[in-house]
Amino acid sequence: MEQYPIALIVLVIFILFILSNAIHVLREYERGVVFRLGRLAGNGGVRGPGLILLIPIIDKMVKVSLRTIVLDVPPQDVITQDNVSIKVNAVVYFRVLEPQRSIVQVENYLAATSQISQTTLRSVLGQSELDELLSQRDKINQQLQIIIDSHTEPWGIKVSNVEVKQIDLPQEMQRAMARQAEAERERRSKVISAEGEFQASQRLADAAKILADQPSALTLRYLQTLVEISSEHNTTTIFPIPIDLLKPFLDKMGRDNIGTVIEGKEK
Repeated sequence: MEQYPIALIVLVIFILFILSNAIHVLREYERGVVFRLGRLAGNGGVRGPGLILLIPIIDKMVKVSLRTIVLDVPPQDVITQDNVSIKVNAVVYFRVLEPQRSIVQVENYLAATSQISQTTLRSVLGQSELDELLSQRDKINQQLQIIIDSHTEPWGIKVSNVEVKQIDLPQEMQRAMARQAEAERERRSKVISAEGEFQASQRLADAAKILADQPSALTLRYLQTLVEISSEHNTTTIFPIPIDLLKPFLDKMGRDNIGTVIEGKEK
């Protein structure tokens, strides 16, 4: 009689153990790959989401998440096509589309994706020049995504995006690029200044032609200048007189002087 409760307790514990191994609940973003005696169970072995019933000891289940995984690729030493040594890191976005292939076809799809991303990053960037890496980042990202996705496709993994995060340049290269950028800015400044001088000279030439063809315009400009001068608080104001206004007087004075000289000679 004393052993009866002990046997009952053992039986209850055994039943609870069986149920804990037989009943599983998978979330909406989870799938279970079920192996029955070492082989994939029916329907490809994929179960979920929801309540999953397994045969204890016979069935084994591996959980797989279907959410997008963000994989940080560590910095890689790369020598570009124009022989510049740089350090580059990237980030890869991928998700599992076929859970059974991600478990059966590769031992550890996370580690495998990380390794293939590192080797592809070194290979693609090593075939590009530094200027291309700095100016055509989108093109490089798309090329990396296509190559990595082609390698992970047999594993049931879809690479949706690859982004090159940072490119570390040597100090010598940074100083050289800074000098180049400064020289480029100085060149643009000189070009803009020269263009401004050229346009100003063209405007002045056009204005001179208009004033030469329209004397009244010169008079109006002269009066406008006087108004501007008079608006200032000046103690002395100089009024320039056009030579054309004095020309009749100068001509008359010249004729009078010539007549005086002739009369003096006659005398």
